[in-house]
This record gives sequence, structure tokens and C-alpha cells, in this order.
Amino acid sequence: MKICIISDTHNMHKQLVLPDADMIIHCGDFTSMGYEHEIKSFFKWFSKLDQYKDKIIIAGNHEILFEDMSLLAKSFVPINVHYLEDSGIEIDGYYFYGTPVQNPFNDWAFNRPEHKLQEHWLAIPTETDILITHNPPYMIGDYIDYKGEHAGSPSLYFEIVERIKPMLHVFGHIHEGRVTKVIEDTTFINATNVSGHHQITYNPVLVEIENGKVNVISD
Repeated sequence: MKICIISDTHNMHKQLVLPDADMIIHCGDFTSMGYEHEIKSFFKWFSKLDQYKDKIIIAGNHEILFEDMSLLAKSFVPINVHYLEDSGIEIDGYYFYGTPVQNPFNDWAFNRPEHKLQEHWLAIPTETDILITHNPPYMIGDYIDYKGEHAGSPSLYFEIVERIKPMLHVFGHIHEGRVTKVIEDTTFINATNVSGHHQITYNPVLVEIENGKVNVISD
């Protein structure tokens, strides 16, 4: 199974050059402020990516409508797109789980303090193979240059490394944090496509999963 991974496209998705794969995953922040017209425009594009058999997406802190008017926002999700919000789906024998929550940032969507974040992480099934979050784990692709601090979640790191141990964890949120890192049997990828200057800078990440192993083809 080949997977194309993108994140933090902020209405600039049409600038991407997408590789062929079996699936595409978007790790959130596909709009600027989660306005209705932005959501509709993105999903019109995303739903027509017929080169991918499956399309998975989660929201990020910019998708405000998905938290403030959840039923309305979800009504815009096309039938051929899997939207995950503290939920999962099994595809081709692999279990995917996605959640949009992240550390407080400008009082936008899905902001949670660390003790509330931990409740969401505890709900992630142990059998998860591919974990999709918007928030990074602590100390992995989470460093904010202008603040001089790490913005990841310590409890997310603990749950992944000590309990869930997915083969792949993909996320975004921190534009300066683009990274691929392997810890034990888990491959961590901050797949943001924009830099700290909010411009499309990075290509999509392409990985292949074969016999339960993750091979990063391009990052």
C-alpha cells in the first residue's frame, strides 16, 4: 500500500504536485479559517483525486466550522472521503485512527489543555496501525522557531511510544517542524506542506507499507 501524506495546505492545495499512490491522507488545516466556501472548495478538489482509491482527512485548528457547527461542516464531506474525528476505519487490513485536537492556539478549533488532550489520546485504540493527528508529539517536529519552544503533547508521545506503538504516525500543525523520524517500530512524519512563511514549500510525503513495515519513498 502506497500512501501520499499532506498537511497544512491552507487553501493552497492546487499548488501541490501529487504522486500516484493507493491512498491520500490530509492531516488537517486545509483552510485558512474554516469558512464554508473554503471547505466546499477544498472538498470539490479533494473528492476528484481519482488516482487514490481511498481519501482520509482530519480537521485542524483552522477548521473552526467543524467544531462550532459540526453537523453543517460534516455535511460538506463527500461520500468518497473518510473524515475522521476521534474515530477510526479499517482499510485493507490496516486500522486508521484520526483526531484533530491540539494544544491551545489563538482560541481556535479543537484546542485542549494538556490534561484534556490526554483524554483523547487514551481513547485511541491500541490496535491502531496508522495514527493521524493534527498535533505533534512532544519533541518530534514540534519546535516553533519564533517562540523558541516545543509545542507538542507529552502525553501523546507517551501513549504512542509506550502503549499504541503504531507503525506510522502522521501529523502537521507546526510549519517549522517538517520531519521524518523513526523511534523503535514507529515512523513519525510531520507532513506540513507549508513553511513558517505560510508558503507551499514541501512536496507531499510518499510512503509504502508492505508486510507491516513502513518504507519512506520520498519526504
